Amino acid sequence: MNIEKLKKTAQNFGTPLYVYDLSIIDKQLDKIKQGFNTLNNYQLFFAAKALSNISILKYMNNLGLGLDAASIEEVKTGIKCGFDKNKILFTPNGIDLSEIKEAMSFGVKINLDSMESLQDFSDSYPNQSISIRINPDVLAGANENVSVGHVKSKFGIPEEQIYDVLKMEEEGKIKVTGLHIHTGSDIIENNHFEVGIRKIFFHAYRFKNIETIDLGGGIKIPYFEGDTETNLKKYAEVINEEVLRFNLKTKKNIRLIFEPGKFLVSDSGYLITKVNYVKKSSHYTLVQLNSGFNHLIRPTLYKSYHEIINLSNPDDEKFEYSVVGYMCEKDTFAESRMISRISKDDIICIKNSGAYGFSMASNYNSRLKPTEVCIIGNKFKIIREREKFEDLFRGQIDIFKD
Repeated sequence: MNIEKLKKTAQNFGTPLYVYDLSIIDKQLDKIKQGFNTLNNYQLFFAAKALSNISILKYMNNLGLGLDAASIEEVKTGIKCGFDKNKILFTPNGIDLSEIKEAMSFGVKINLDSMESLQDFSDSYPNQSISIRINPDVLAGANENVSVGHVKSKFGIPEEQIYDVLKMEEEGKIKVTGLHIHTGSDIIENNHFEVGIRKIFFHAYRFKNIETIDLGGGIKIPYFEGDTETNLKKYAEVINEEVLRFNLKTKKNIRLIFEPGKFLVSDSGYLITKVNYVKKSSHYTLVQLNSGFNHLIRPTLYKSYHEIINLSNPDDEKFEYSVVGYMCEKDTFAESRMISRISKDDIICIKNSGAYGFSMASNYNSRLKPTEVCIIGNKFKIIREREKFEDLFRGQIDIFKD
């Protein structure tokens, strides 16, 4: 982290603002490639929901990545950003058939995750190629809100219904060419990955038209010095073992798909804020920022850890602070955190804010969304203007206006 660069963005563009260092995305992509160097036939699809700014998406496209889209709007954004239709994966949940039809009209690849949607699809597109998302009954992930592969999760076709899918294929109603799995986010234990990997390959043998296996995302990054992270080489070893066995038995060359989102962009992003007040009592010392969960909801929603740096005074003696926002709700960024001495008007940096930061931001309390800036080499470029007060009323209709 270059403290002087980040301070300069605050001076030039004001606070609060999001800053993305594109060189860190490059480094994270290199880490994946090095970790997966034993895998031969795979593709990376960036999870658009992590950071959907069009400049970032175009950057991902220029890096040769595909796009993992969770909504038809993300599909259309991907097309707008120049992604080839064959490099856009649409993996929705519980959507209306009209969205599926719209995605089909664009020619993108689709993953469906329920028997109900699969039946609707087969009625409209009999014996057409489709990929399905399986629920592997694996409880994994850093938080129950991001654990999406367990048996009670709303995501994926339960294993008990695989026979019904096979029957639909035998009857010529569908042609299953891909299997998809995603068990959760921030997975530390490789055995959680292993269970899911072995399950999806077990089912893959049962589908005669299978071409791709999508292993989703969930790769954990460290959030502070000494924190745990996914061992990419060991992860790849387990995958490679299953791939070699599968290719040998089926005489196929199965193609793998991975959907990194947070892994690529989390470290690249910083939420830069200003200290409004340092509020003291006999029970606490609160640092009150000019931001809140309207800009970064992850600490409130997921209890996620984000390292906090005082850019104005990074090397002073450390004191214990709780860092909070300005919302009319509890919006705590950090509790009882040791940070170098903080004073009014200091510039504060909240790290690991690149993923699910701005993309989950809101106008709660009628607050405005911040500027987004990216760093390319030594240049700073605005990639989203700060909202204006008038923007809050766009689309609203005043029925009492004279």
